[in-house]
Amino acid sequence: MLENQRTILKAVSISGKGLHTGSKTTVTFQPAPPNTGIRFKRIDIEDCPEIPADIEHVVDNSRDTTLGIGNIHIRQVEHVLAALYGMEIDNCIVEVNGNEPPVGDGSAMPFVEILQKAGFQEQDSPRDFLEIEETITFSDKEKGIDMVVFPSDELRITFMVDYQNPSLGTQYTSMYSLTDEFVKEFAPARTFCFLHEVELLHDNGLIQGGDLDNAVVIVDRDLSQDELKTLAGRFHLDHDRVVLGTNGILGGKELRFYNEPVRHKTLDLIGDLALLGVPLKAHVMAARSGHAAHVALVKEIRKVYKKKQLKGKFQKTKAHQGALLDITAIERILPHRYPFLLVDKIIDLVPNERVVGIKNVTMNEHFFVGHFPGHPIMPGVLIVEAMAQVGSILLLESVENPEEKVAYFMGIDGVKFRKPVLPGDQLQIVVDLLRLRKNSCKMVGRTYVDNDMVCEAEMMAIVMDR
Repeated sequence: MLENQRTILKAVSISGKGLHTGSKTTVTFQPAPPNTGIRFKRIDIEDCPEIPADIEHVVDNSRDTTLGIGNIHIRQVEHVLAALYGMEIDNCIVEVNGNEPPVGDGSAMPFVEILQKAGFQEQDSPRDFLEIEETITFSDKEKGIDMVVFPSDELRITFMVDYQNPSLGTQYTSMYSLTDEFVKEFAPARTFCFLHEVELLHDNGLIQGGDLDNAVVIVDRDLSQDELKTLAGRFHLDHDRVVLGTNGILGGKELRFYNEPVRHKTLDLIGDLALLGVPLKAHVMAARSGHAAHVALVKEIRKVYKKKQLKGKFQKTKAHQGALLDITAIERILPHRYPFLLVDKIIDLVPNERVVGIKNVTMNEHFFVGHFPGHPIMPGVLIVEAMAQVGSILLLESVENPEEKVAYFMGIDGVKFRKPVLPGDQLQIVVDLLRLRKNSCKMVGRTYVDNDMVCEAEMMAIVMDR
């Protein structure tokens, strides 16, 4: 895979009808500077608002992937994103004069072809790959969805679907190299749907631009000649085109690949993986998944990426074994210093969810001099303070320029001390985020020694400038 970022050489456009509105729409791909990422720009709206193509801006994933900011949306972006990701384009402004790109033939190939005509420019800035080091899983037992992400030296995908329909049945595909296989083996795979889905969507005012030229429609029930004529009228098609093919596909359309449906599912997955905002080095295995599951998985992978970013920003030297952030990194985040810095390392952090810190309690602690002579016990208020400091790291991670901020605690409730903390103990402090607003939060902290809880409390804090 490319080691430097790249964009396109010149602006190129492609027009066509939108799948859902049926209206003519145009997409223009514009070159962009390094580290811009992929951004959609609604040029049909005053001030031309931009929507970053990242997981934080996904507002709907029921039938396709829709991005939005406020009440400004753009839907069905997955084929455009798949084309950009498959062509290894890191930076591009995608101008759209409507709320959806043209559907083309239902695949990513029209976008790939126009991007190839634009040409590519390598940029003087390195790519920031996300290399998966530990297995990540997602499953939905009710829907039979399973997804697993393994370490790999490049992006690989294995996909399996099994439909209760004789025209599809069980299908499987694998992509071993994005660079070598995407354009020929996956970009041409067209979207598909079952007939009952088409009728339902059309009756709900959607897919007004859908026809047999931009989708593979699989017939999943018996149809009489009268019903075929009704379908032709509903979709404004010639009667002779709406026939039931021997392959179970409406109109008898021939597939581009014997397993085209599962290849298109892989294409959709590639487009949804682009929402990470960074090239992925991993092997993704998916069974029976769709956009909703893909988005859920990307959110889990995104947490890994944000953890990597945090470590890269503050951990300037190799961290001690078992530490995500050691004491040198913690001092870059927290303003506390001896004798009031009460956290030695962070061993885990899930952005906006949980942080786990360690405090080693030794006989050399200054407070043991007077608390109590001959019977040293760590003051409970300092255990709570240690939890607050660990929680501050979780809170400060969620704001910009955390090294310029400080967390002020506004309230502490439900404090309970269950066992004394003695010299030689190691505190494992777990803080979970309960509620996060713009600059404030509510957290619950629990402190353990040898898996026994010694203290718990709810804490409220606000972020202020130092």
